[in-house]
Amino acid sequence: MKILNFGSINKDFFYSVNDFVKPGETISSIRYNIKIGGKGLNQSVGISKAGQKIYHAGIINKDDTFILDKLKKWNINCENILLSNNPTGHAIIQVDKKGENSIIIHGGANHDVDIKFIKSVLSKFDSGDILVLQNEINNIKEIIDRAHHKKMKIVFNPAPFNNEILSYDLNKISTLILNQTEGEALSKEKKPDGILKVLNSKFNNTEIILTLGEKGSLYSFKDELVKIKAHKLDTVDTTGAGDTFIGYYVAGIASEISKKDNLNRASKAAAIATTKLGGAESIPRIN
Repeated sequence: MKILNFGSINKDFFYSVNDFVKPGETISSIRYNIKIGGKGLNQSVGISKAGQKIYHAGIINKDDTFILDKLKKWNINCENILLSNNPTGHAIIQVDKKGENSIIIHGGANHDVDIKFIKSVLSKFDSGDILVLQNEINNIKEIIDRAHHKKMKIVFNPAPFNNEILSYDLNKISTLILNQTEGEALSKEKKPDGILKVLNSKFNNTEIILTLGEKGSLYSFKDELVKIKAHKLDTVDTTGAGDTFIGYYVAGIASEISKKDNLNRASKAAAIATTKLGGAESIPRIN
């Protein structure tokens, strides 16, 4: 079983602030850092640090090959990463004194994914292999349809959420991992129980994992419900915590550990990730 992550690669510009900037306001940052990230890249790092081999497919600017060097150090296979004339995707991230973040992203080269590239990448993978997707690249619907036709196991994180997601056939998804905001957008329900009830009804062959931040996470599939409490540590920056959770959970699928143990391990890794600044570089390696 191979794991492919067809996902975003970003340069992250971090600004540490006391409070998020308000409309019409100009503020000074306390610290400034440039790191690499993107939901796709972060999740690949999580999968690798959780002990599984990961193939990443994506696109970056031809002058940003330092990113490939970094990914290779994290044991991420980069043979499916293309170089483009367009700028690498990037994010402007404010991190306040509570460790909460506010993020603006620009897709850049992440939106250069065409049918030829999709066919080329998927041709190297087979039935039963795992495909990890987020919503930061283009042509997601095409990737889902083609991967489902190949009988790959698709893990989808519908983030950032937009109305285009409503056009995807989510019944083709094996595992849907989403937070409460994304769950509300998909289900039109506010409370976790209501979200799960609607999503289980709409996508009855799809495992649903609802992450609830400091309230933990919920796993629901048919008649099975697993609740996991969050691990609480001193938070510095929540950027990448959700991606860490997903990366570790996907690695656990490949390892075939129990649902409860897998969720608990993913939750622990996500909590540790919040104790450091930065997305990919904050992701821990735990047993």
